[in-house]
Amino acid sequence: MKKPCTLFVILLLPLLITTVSAQLRFNYYSATCPNVESIVRNAVTQKFRQTFVTAPGTLRLFFHDCLVRGCDASVILASSTNTAEKDHPDDVTLAGDGFDTVIKAKAAVDRDPNCRNKVSCADILALATRDVIALTGGPSYPVELGRLDGRISTKASVQRQLPHPEFSLDQLNSMFASHGLTQTDMIALSGAHTIGFSHCNKFSKRIYKFSKTRQIDPTLDPTYATQLRQMCPINVDPTIAINMDPTTPRTFDNVYYKNLQKGMGLFSSDQILFTDSRSKDIVNIFAANNTAFQQAFVTAITKLGRVGVKTGKQGEIRRDCTAVN
Repeated sequence: MKKPCTLFVILLLPLLITTVSAQLRFNYYSATCPNVESIVRNAVTQKFRQTFVTAPGTLRLFFHDCLVRGCDASVILASSTNTAEKDHPDDVTLAGDGFDTVIKAKAAVDRDPNCRNKVSCADILALATRDVIALTGGPSYPVELGRLDGRISTKASVQRQLPHPEFSLDQLNSMFASHGLTQTDMIALSGAHTIGFSHCNKFSKRIYKFSKTRQIDPTLDPTYATQLRQMCPINVDPTIAINMDPTTPRTFDNVYYKNLQKGMGLFSSDQILFTDSRSKDIVNIFAANNTAFQQAFVTAITKLGRVGVKTGKQGEIRRDCTAVN
């Protein structure tokens, strides 16, 4: 009796796993809002021309959204009592330009009478993320659509759901594996640090108080460590922004991995990808071949975009991205 039951579970498991992502498909809005991609792209391009922060801000917003409650735009919901996801310490540094990009793209979509209130904020964020990657020199790729917007956003849900700058390889792998992502996916997604910035307080321990016997993390290139100290003196404002890729900070490319080979990863969670032998080979492959990196990144971000997709009564299409209907 046990064997047939076990076989049934084995056969059923793939169906259960794919049920949520099955609703996602290319050209999801072909009948209801056929021009949605061009509308979003135009709005994102206009915003990007106003400020470069649009790109890393939107990209980081997508990551923070998907890793917490799934890709449901819950990170965009606002709270009058400061108890939403965006109010958690791990999210308060999210650039306002990322939020503004989605809100402006949503407004542009809803100005089309055929599209009004038919496209979710979650899908607009996914499309905008692809567009900012392309605008900074990265790959343009087809985006699966059909996500609904979540109705729940709490500070508590963010706890221990986002990677931290001091994570080990095991911690990174465990966190991403919980969302169905492999180590290669994680390393490829880490390449998003090729654009954007962080703040002095996120890595100051590496350049001043690494251990009882060392001030500077020995995995840091000494020259780079000196530069970081000059930009981030001990008593400096901890929110001062530092480029995560000191070489080509405005281009989505594989230089991030070349920096790791030189000991120029800003976070220890970056540098560990090269110093740990289990991940070093993939870093070397991506450093040597930008096409290999971009292909792996597209695969990984597509998988990330399937995480926690809301179906049926679990979600809605918000009229206002910052509030439930």
